[in-house]
Amino acid sequence: MRLAGRVSAAIDVLTEIFDRHRPASEALKDWGKAHRFAGSTDRHAIGTLVYDALRRRNSLSFRMGSAAPRALALAALRDVWGLSTDAIGSMAEEQHGPGKLTAEERTALARELPADLPVDVAGDVPEWLVPSYEKAFGPRAAEEGAALAQRAPVDLRVNVLKANRAQVLAALDRFGAVAGPWSPLAVRIAAPGPDTRNANVEAEPAHGLGWFEVQDAGSQVAALLSGVQPGMTVADICAGAGGKTLALAAMMKNEGELVAHDLDRFRLRPIFERLTRAGVANCEVISAHDKGKLEAAGPFDTVVIDAPCSGSGSWRRKPDAKWRLTPKQFAQRIKDQAQVLEKGFQLAKPGGTILYITCSVLPEENTGQIAAFLSCHKEIRIVPYKEHWERMIGGPVPESADGAEDTLLLTPARHDTDGFFMAVMKKGCEGISFTGLAPLTVE
Repeated sequence: MRLAGRVSAAIDVLTEIFDRHRPASEALKDWGKAHRFAGSTDRHAIGTLVYDALRRRNSLSFRMGSAAPRALALAALRDVWGLSTDAIGSMAEEQHGPGKLTAEERTALARELPADLPVDVAGDVPEWLVPSYEKAFGPRAAEEGAALAQRAPVDLRVNVLKANRAQVLAALDRFGAVAGPWSPLAVRIAAPGPDTRNANVEAEPAHGLGWFEVQDAGSQVAALLSGVQPGMTVADICAGAGGKTLALAAMMKNEGELVAHDLDRFRLRPIFERLTRAGVANCEVISAHDKGKLEAAGPFDTVVIDAPCSGSGSWRRKPDAKWRLTPKQFAQRIKDQAQVLEKGFQLAKPGGTILYITCSVLPEENTGQIAAFLSCHKEIRIVPYKEHWERMIGGPVPESADGAEDTLLLTPARHDTDGFFMAVMKKGCEGISFTGLAPLTVE
């Protein structure tokens, strides 16, 4: 397919997403099934344009004066793909193209946007969430939002039970793999452009051998800050598909007791194959149907809570979720977080650690949630993340994107990761010693 046909296809997919309120991944998958003639490179280019348009929906619609699928696709070609107005006009008139540009479209594509755009436009943030962004980031709200509207790289975590970073880098050299940021286990492959196919790393022999897992560098940092050591009893009580569970098992060197639990059995289902591939031998999976089994396995030295949240920190990867989130859903997530924090408190032993994590940049789910939790539990205290970082990771310590001293917020704009919030807490911590904890070392 030529670019003209790909743009028309992207407009069709965007129309399906908007008119039928469908997730982008499903709409793209169905388009591919209905158009078998389109090759993998075509499908990648179409998907890239669709996601680029969704990531920057507010700013693109502001440029065009319209949020229609055609307007968004044309503006994405200009503002994201870097095509000139003349090049877009020529493409549009080709066979299978979206059709001749109107005079209004040409004017919109050619104009320079003002410098003083509102936060929801400059940062491509849902308007109702602007107060939350400004509370978290102050005058940098638009900058932080704009970074979450860029394409994301592919991050991998080296599984130290089976390999080291040098081995994984060598195995993925043809993809341009490099050492990733912050985590000593991170390997990164740059985000592809529209003419470069995605690196299908999960089809590589090294993945089948369990050498690595796909996991954002920020998520890897969150697992490392848990401070788990071999021989501990650990519970990952919102385990989902098991990304952090696998990281915890590797930190424990398969020694001790690790429990993976999630209320959603469908999210939990992939964990079994992943545990086997990674060589994890110390993990018990407990589903919501096993009434009382999680409580019977405790109390735990460490409880990891990867809490249900808005997912705002991962909007680079799932941009359609940014526009589907509603205030009602947001309020429910906050209630869910309070409940799971309370559950974690009950499961942790005196002197134990509670690690609260979200893939969110919104303060209501992060510092606000922790403040509310601490106000109800005077026997809980925060372990300042800088102190824990030095003991468990070593190396330069990042500043939190929201300016907090005790908790850590990583963001694309400040740290080149997805958005992740972390709070390390101790339960009944009088007399607790950190002796024996040491930074993770990797060959």
